[in-house]
Parts: sequence; structure tokens; C-alpha cells
Amino acid sequence: MNTADQYLQAIYLIQELEDGPASTGSIADSLDVSPASANEMVGKLEDKGLVSHEKYKGVDLTDDGIKRARDAIQNYCIIERFLIEVLEVENFREEAEQLAPVIDETVADRLDTIIDREPQCPDCFNAEEDVCGLLELEADAAD
Repeated sequence: MNTADQYLQAIYLIQELEDGPASTGSIADSLDVSPASANEMVGKLEDKGLVSHEKYKGVDLTDDGIKRARDAIQNYCIIERFLIEVLEVENFREEAEQLAPVIDETVADRLDTIIDREPQCPDCFNAEEDVCGLLELEADAAD
């Protein structure tokens, strides 16, 4: 996942939480970048046809943007689940955030064969908790 995919993932999740367009301020906050950086990347994503941005209304993903965002979320889930289920990494969220931008789709696909991903992925992703919902279910089941 590259920086563009990180932005698409953030926009997708913000839209899920806010049930509408994502403000550039929310995008900047989510990715811990400056509002100027978020505006610049939104412009680049708009040039590629992945988002539409209407000033003062926010950013919406196009159909192509939604597909790429969902793929990015799925790869992120694969990495998260691999880290916790196979490697038993305690701070898996932080590690997944670090690894997601540098792991390509081929590696994610190979990790996927190890974790036996559920078919509902990426719809299982909990935007509020910023974690795979299946991991939350497994943690709740262990209590």
C-alpha cells in the first residue's frame, strides 16, 4: 500500500463513520498530516479519478476509489491478523500501520493463505476501533 492507498483507506473509513463526505481536516487528523498535505494529496487523487472534492462539502470516493480503498483495508486486515494470529505481536496495530505501506499485494496474498481470511473481509473492519472486527470478536470470545 502506498501513500495514495493510505489516503483512500482513511477517506473510506471517515465516510463510514460520518455517513457522508470526508472533510480534508478529518483526513489530515486521521493520517496525522498537515491540512495542506491532505489538500495536496486529495488534489492528486482527484486528478487520478479516485475522489471527487467539492470545496466546503468534502471528499467522496469514486467507484475506482472505493475499490482501491477496500483493497487497501483488506490488505491491512491481512497484515493485522497475521501479526496477531501467527506472530502473536502484542502491539499489532502499530506494526500493521508501519508495514501496510511497504507490503505489496503479492506479499499480502501470500500472508492471506496463512491466516485463512474470512470471506466478509473487508466488511468486517470496524472503522470506530480501527481494527479488523473479527479480531475484536475473537478477543471478546476469549473473555
